[in-house]
Amino acid sequence: MSDTLTPTPASDGQPLEVTSEPLGPGRLVLVVGPSGAGKDTLLNGVRAAIGTRDTCVFARRMITRETDGETEDHICLSQEEFSQLKTTGTVGLLWEAHGLGYVIPQAYDDRIRAGHMVIANGSRRALPQALAKYQSVTVLLITAPVDVLATRLAARGRETREEIERRLASADLEVNGIDNVIRIENTGSVEEGVMKVLAALDL
Repeated sequence: MSDTLTPTPASDGQPLEVTSEPLGPGRLVLVVGPSGAGKDTLLNGVRAAIGTRDTCVFARRMITRETDGETEDHICLSQEEFSQLKTTGTVGLLWEAHGLGYVIPQAYDDRIRAGHMVIANGSRRALPQALAKYQSVTVLLITAPVDVLATRLAARGRETREEIERRLASADLEVNGIDNVIRIENTGSVEEGVMKVLAALDL
């Protein structure tokens, strides 16, 4: 597996501030896309394909959700811990979606400063922060047609069909008005999707 930091929630440090000098010279790859697009699956495949590289790291997120063995390997946060990080700003990126809080830990900023590539499963909600904070941001949009998304979400068994339809009806499947967006249509096999990501990121 590629190098992965495992920081713990912090209550001290310097608050996140947007300065006139964006953080670099490394590159942040922020992976976004609708639920059911296969982001976690493709990222796991890419991680396995490239092995250990000192210059590339996959961010391990903090989430206000317990691990269940089926979703991504994340650091569990309590709502109190999330609120504290939100107040202090001691994070790389932070956002809220679908009733959960998400954090890219501040420790990954050191990898950006060292000139490395940090690949993070993110959200459109985090894009304004990322674009303001980092010198180099690539948005990797992983998506699929609505009918494919609906089938995949139904297979998870976490939501009713009505909930899935409501979610997809309000989903924005594109990223508009932002430069440096790479779009991956994930409709084939996992292997095909992984190869597309590897080629897109020149890995």
